[in-house]
Amino acid sequence: MTRLFDTLARPAILTASHSHGLKRSAERIPLTRRVVQRFVPGETVEDVLSAVADLRYSGRMVSIDHLGEDVIDTGAADANVQVYLRLLDLLGERGEANPEGVAPLEVSLKLSALGQALDRDGEKIALENAHLICTRAREVGAWVTVDAEDHTTTDSTLLIVRELRADFPWLGTVLQAYLRRTYGDCQEFAASGARIRLCKGAYDEPAAVAHRNPDEVTASYVRCLRVLMAGSGYPMVASHDPAVIDAVAGIARECGRGAGDFEYQMLYGIRDAEQVRLADAGANIRVYVPFGTQWFGYFMRRLAERPANLAFFARALVQRG
Repeated sequence: MTRLFDTLARPAILTASHSHGLKRSAERIPLTRRVVQRFVPGETVEDVLSAVADLRYSGRMVSIDHLGEDVIDTGAADANVQVYLRLLDLLGERGEANPEGVAPLEVSLKLSALGQALDRDGEKIALENAHLICTRAREVGAWVTVDAEDHTTTDSTLLIVRELRADFPWLGTVLQAYLRRTYGDCQEFAASGARIRLCKGAYDEPAAVAHRNPDEVTASYVRCLRVLMAGSGYPMVASHDPAVIDAVAGIARECGRGAGDFEYQMLYGIRDAEQVRLADAGANIRVYVPFGTQWFGYFMRRLAERPANLAFFARALVQRG
């Protein structure tokens, strides 16, 4: 029954994530925004740095994402770049980064937030903006990972990533296991020694390009992970699925990888106790921490990944009300 509910609810939630009316309503209700803080610790750089300090104190690494996507004017893209540059400057002042090994501090970029979707020269603008951010990250000793978005952007995103890696070989990118093409993409990037964050995928994709059955998605994830673990790159296991987490250690051993040769990644506010357990056990664990005013789409995708979170959301609204 739970699986059936999830299957039916997920497309509806993802459709709702594109509703401008719902977005405006949600953003105007202070109560909703307080509930959202489970997944998004705040809207400002100062908010996210406070959350990062708590995570670092517990032995976890971080990847910080400034929320915003599908930018349609250069002014908004430039503003997003400036936020990242300021964030990196403040992270650099903390002196925790380690460019020669596993960098505790990282930022995640959505290329559509940097201008990729602009009608004119979108790819060129996004590449130039990402290059600026990567240059600053290199100066402060942090890492950068380029996020994945819906499948229509994949070719453009990976093209930009390949160009950036010529100057920044430590640059990471995200591949989504539910896409049917991803096994081949994993083979390419594993052979080139890239850092790859492997996630299941959070967009409502058609069956022609993506696995839609949850069991098929999990099976695809494990197949892709084996390719990454066997390659020469640095795998980043981005999953909360206990079946995936339980399989990781065995796959790593088969491929001759120690605990420092890959990392787990989880989202801020999800399975916090498991995050701490992994860190205490000596694993590299990185927490994806988003911040910003454009939280609605991200929040809805978190609900869609596990529609049971709707019950949590409803309970929280009642309790806080």
